[in-house]
Amino acid sequence: MFFFTVALCASAALANPLKRFSGLTVEVTGPESVASVADLTFTAAITNTGSEDVKVLKYGTILDSLPTRSFTVTKDGANVAFTGVKLSVSLEDTDTAFTTIPAGETVTVSHDVSAIYDYAASGAGTFSFAPITDFKVAGSEDALVPISGLAKVTVDAGQVSVDVADVTKREMHEKRATASCSNTSQRSFISSSYTEGKALASQASSYISSRGASDSLYTAYFGATATSRVTSVLNAVANENSSSRTLSCTDSYGVCDGNVIAYTVIATTNIYYCSIFFNERATTALCSGTTVASRSIRGGTTLHELTHAVADTDDVTYGCSADQALSDANSVRNADNYNCFTTQVYANTQC
Repeated sequence: MFFFTVALCASAALANPLKRFSGLTVEVTGPESVASVADLTFTAAITNTGSEDVKVLKYGTILDSLPTRSFTVTKDGANVAFTGVKLSVSLEDTDTAFTTIPAGETVTVSHDVSAIYDYAASGAGTFSFAPITDFKVAGSEDALVPISGLAKVTVDAGQVSVDVADVTKREMHEKRATASCSNTSQRSFISSSYTEGKALASQASSYISSRGASDSLYTAYFGATATSRVTSVLNAVANENSSSRTLSCTDSYGVCDGNVIAYTVIATTNIYYCSIFFNERATTALCSGTTVASRSIRGGTTLHELTHAVADTDDVTYGCSADQALSDANSVRNADNYNCFTTQVYANTQC
């Protein structure tokens, strides 16, 4: 059994009780060696060492118990490919999107990482696991949105090593028997979102080609990133025509937790839509009062997921203002940047 503890401190304090926030610790425990990847299960204990309660956004961190990328895994210095789930998340229900950690208390989260990384491609040997601990934190009584207004907690995270003898590939198990959409209305809704998402990508790519890298909207979302990097992602979505990719209204993997709008299983690139997705609106709603910041456009959500499927984007952060605060390196790989940028292009040019 191994464990390690990481101390964290707030890199940016807000003008609220969080200014006295003194830190968190993260302790991860698990085996030093395993016979098979099937035994790769870790427990993360996150402790609030400060004197005040805090709320921490759980998605995209070690606090997230879903089969998402909570660790960076390497072998011999090379990254091991992630094959689990990437999400579109609604931040409207902030009570469940955040984890509250009372002062002096500890929250534990279990992680089964046996089927969400491609260990087989790297071969047997020693794998290193570094937990993702880039937290966004607020005081227990503070406003939780916009996400860009939260304090960022940074850490020079350590890593642990595990010897794995058998790296035979394991598949994520579906929690339901089928992955289809028998509901005619929902199937039509998904189909429309797919068409609208591809159109958003095409329009945004054309916008970049005509406006160039100095356009203020482009720089807001992608900074000084070469336009070719962004348009390559958008064109991949616009030209997507896979006949084998599933677009399902069935939560086959049990990921829909009330905040997840949709998710992509990277191993298959199949996309699964949660019930709250069907509350979203057509792209034309941007011309009649629906805001880009609401992130409630169905085509934008499907575009977000398609960038995961065809361009292997990540979920660095969520929310249009938070997207714009990212570094250039992170903005070009963050799926939500494409959602917010393309819907804003539509609102600016089509309404």
